[in-house]
Amino acid sequence: MRFMALVKSNPDSEAGKMPSEQALVEMGKFNEELIKAGILLAGEGLHPTSKGVRLNFSKGSKPTITDGPFAETKELLGGFWMVQVKSKEEAIEWFSRCPSEVGEIELRQVFDVADFEPAIQTEAGRATLEAEEAFRKQSQMGGSAN
Repeated sequence: MRFMALVKSNPDSEAGKMPSEQALVEMGKFNEELIKAGILLAGEGLHPTSKGVRLNFSKGSKPTITDGPFAETKELLGGFWMVQVKSKEEAIEWFSRCPSEVGEIELRQVFDVADFEPAIQTEAGRATLEAEEAFRKQSQMGGSAN
């Protein structure tokens, strides 16, 4: 099972304030544990929303583009980890060990091919799945989809 650990933003991260040296050391140790356990697939911090944009889609129209910063920090993301674990309980166990400076983390399971089983029973569904699998393989090898 893949889980994404979503790190919530806070006023300091939104202000572009970098973590303390001690916080970076603790985070590095935690990341090292994830790597040694063989479960870390990806993990990054995000720049503040002042450097971002939102694209809001309405059916049948072009997206509305809004430049950051965004007002409500409690709903913003400051970073993420992607891990491969055996269960939700294992994901909770791992992220319970995360340094407290991180603040709030939301764990969400990532969809797997098996989750789409009913939709891939059709020829069009299978073709879409095959194209998605080819894209994933190519992107994991660092190749271009074009």
